[in-house]
Amino acid sequence: MCCTVRVDMCFGYVLYGVSRPGPPLTFDLTGSEPSNKRVRPLVKVTSLANLMSPSKNGAVRRFGQTLQSMSSKSPGMSLRASSKGAGPTPTKRRNSTLWSESLDVHQKSTFSTKEIKRQEAIHELYRGEQDLIEDLQMARKAYHDPMLKLSIMTEEELAHIFGELDTYIPLHEDLYAKLTESAAGPSGIVGQIGQIIIDWLPGLNSYKVYCSHQLAAKALLDQKKQDKRVQDFLQRCLESPFSRKLDLWSFLDIPRSRLVKYPLLFREILRHTPAEHPDIASLEKAIAIIQGILSDINVQKGESECQYYIDKLEYLDDRQRDPLIDSCKSLSCHGELRNKSGSKLHVFLFSELLVLTRPVTRNERSCFQVYRQPIPVRDLALEDLQDGDARMGGSFRGAFTNGEKAKNVFRVSSLDPSHGQSHTLQVNDVYHKQQWLNCLRGAMALQPAGPPRVRTETTAGPVSSRRRSSTVSLDNEEADENHCPDAVAPSQSKTRLEKRFRGSLRRKETGV
Repeated sequence: MCCTVRVDMCFGYVLYGVSRPGPPLTFDLTGSEPSNKRVRPLVKVTSLANLMSPSKNGAVRRFGQTLQSMSSKSPGMSLRASSKGAGPTPTKRRNSTLWSESLDVHQKSTFSTKEIKRQEAIHELYRGEQDLIEDLQMARKAYHDPMLKLSIMTEEELAHIFGELDTYIPLHEDLYAKLTESAAGPSGIVGQIGQIIIDWLPGLNSYKVYCSHQLAAKALLDQKKQDKRVQDFLQRCLESPFSRKLDLWSFLDIPRSRLVKYPLLFREILRHTPAEHPDIASLEKAIAIIQGILSDINVQKGESECQYYIDKLEYLDDRQRDPLIDSCKSLSCHGELRNKSGSKLHVFLFSELLVLTRPVTRNERSCFQVYRQPIPVRDLALEDLQDGDARMGGSFRGAFTNGEKAKNVFRVSSLDPSHGQSHTLQVNDVYHKQQWLNCLRGAMALQPAGPPRVRTETTAGPVSSRRRSSTVSLDNEEADENHCPDAVAPSQSKTRLEKRFRGSLRRKETGV
């Protein structure tokens, strides 16, 4: 009796009823006499990702090697435990042959050194387009389609993460084809390329939507990575040869990184183009066009990023929502800082507002709870503190330890008396401190001249000296930072501080 078994494999998951090219795999289960034919042993494999190589029928060729281990494991289980002792899977390598290496000695001697360098630069553009097309196709073939087929992610989630990635393949195939057609003779030399680039560049405007959605796409991908099935699938892909040790996001970000290389590539071609060559004017025009396209993409990407974080702000009191937040069109910088009491804050410097927040999670959705009242940039005062000028750790801790001299700190405060708040913020290192100071100063410089009250505040003396002269007031920095209510209006904050101060006096009198 002979039984024929047909099984299709896709990254460790068994698919039935899916036809694939190639002859079926047949096993003889009759118990006949062993033949003298040498049989390949059931060896261990690095990962199930190897079962689906980009080459044809890779799953069929390797299926016999993993049949024994698959019989004792569920389809979704990782086989990393069985790979101990197996050598690492070789990584797929890209062709890095130079244009000049394809020439024989006689052909090479017919070109000047400058012309060889020009052709090398054109060849780099040509080969980069070829690599990009392969990467875009790989993102669809090895990631998008299998995850959709195996229901690892929904179609909507994949559309949000991958965007319109497929639409850019014909765009780059067009340039690749034109460069191929322009190569003349057995040496493949390209005469004029400037006009080809100029005619092709307007198509890159379609990247505006893709780049502006990248932040939201990355956030969703990071969220989905918490799912064990997604995590397992992506790990198998990472261990496979086709990935070149790149994760999924690296493939999704390749188009953006390619965009910023075009000006460099065009300049390199221009640098090695003779002054009398007709490509000079065309290449200069192409560089101007690509710079304009990149500028427009950056503006739209910045606006999208700004709105993304504005939508994630959570207000516990409607009075915290400053009307200027709707006027913000760009985000200068943001990051995690520590306040004087050592609490972690995520600070956003928008074009119109400085917003201090606390990262929180609401219904499995990450957001930023606004801390105190946003400070308009036009009312912002900035003080660069030297190492040791401020003591971190809070007033309660400082009463026993005399505080801790802090490094990499600066102070921001509001010149508006109705806000009356000040924050001493600490950065991890001096480099990031300087980045914050530069961004803050740049944002303040773009603001129109302040009202007279701002002039009065700035000439009344240092903010820190005015603050120290008051024991209990809304301008008191120590109370402002260490008794940080989640969401209180300035009047409520003042009332609470006064109550605490009166309570501390009573404890001193009663000895409790």
